[in-house]
Amino acid sequence: MNNVKTFVLLAGLMGLFLLVGQMLGGSSGLVAALIIGGLFNFIMYYFSDRLVLRMYGARIVTAEQAPELYAMVNRLRQSAGLPMPTIAIAPHEQPNAFATGRSPEHAVVAVTTGILKYVPSDELEGVLAHELAHVKNRDMLIATVAAGIAGALSNLPYLLMFGGGRDDDGGGNPLAQPALLLLAPLGAMLIQFAVSRQREFEADRVGAQILGRPMPLAHALIRLDQLAHKIPMNVAPAAAPLAQVNPLAARGGGLSKLFSTHPPTAERVARLEAMARAS
Repeated sequence: MNNVKTFVLLAGLMGLFLLVGQMLGGSSGLVAALIIGGLFNFIMYYFSDRLVLRMYGARIVTAEQAPELYAMVNRLRQSAGLPMPTIAIAPHEQPNAFATGRSPEHAVVAVTTGILKYVPSDELEGVLAHELAHVKNRDMLIATVAAGIAGALSNLPYLLMFGGGRDDDGGGNPLAQPALLLLAPLGAMLIQFAVSRQREFEADRVGAQILGRPMPLAHALIRLDQLAHKIPMNVAPAAAPLAQVNPLAARGGGLSKLFSTHPPTAERVARLEAMARAS
């Protein structure tokens, strides 16, 4: 069901993208939307891992530099049937983790210095199993496609407007362009965040299967969520959907809940507890 919801959301995001191109430039705008969207996704596909590591300030580490972390990931990736990912550490006090890369063969699993400091080893295993689930599910590719389309959509009205784009099919509402300049990027962002939330549920489920027990991940999510509300992280909002819990949680509530990149922690924990009772 999570996979079906993800497909529907991605289809809706692409449909919104093409609709904006059509409304702003007619048939030529539709073609331009396809070209611009393809270019953004090409860039994101091949360079997303480097961009994400830079956003988090993470550095790649070797087995000699982080032997315990490396050994833990190695055990879990064998259980998941995955190649060994690159390991990175981000210098943030807030405990968190993320995965990036275009495929299991080019995956990067990263943790913050805070998670190594505050999280017990059994819970850390749950966190790492969750990130390896993202790799196994190829969620980095899904997130990359969503981010690529959303980024292209945010820039499409400006590119068409300053590139001489016009409605070559005639007609059209003169208020459509300024309205779309404001609303289309917002709609794209909300759909992108919804995609992220569905993939988190699925990664929790598969991560619990990789580890062989769901409760270490459930306990880790509670701990990470509590500390994320107390310890701010200075990271670009575009990189937030990749983290295990929302790294911007300390910025407060209100509208931030609407724009949350993650499902409620209580709901994630409840699903993991249900898995534990069923096993």
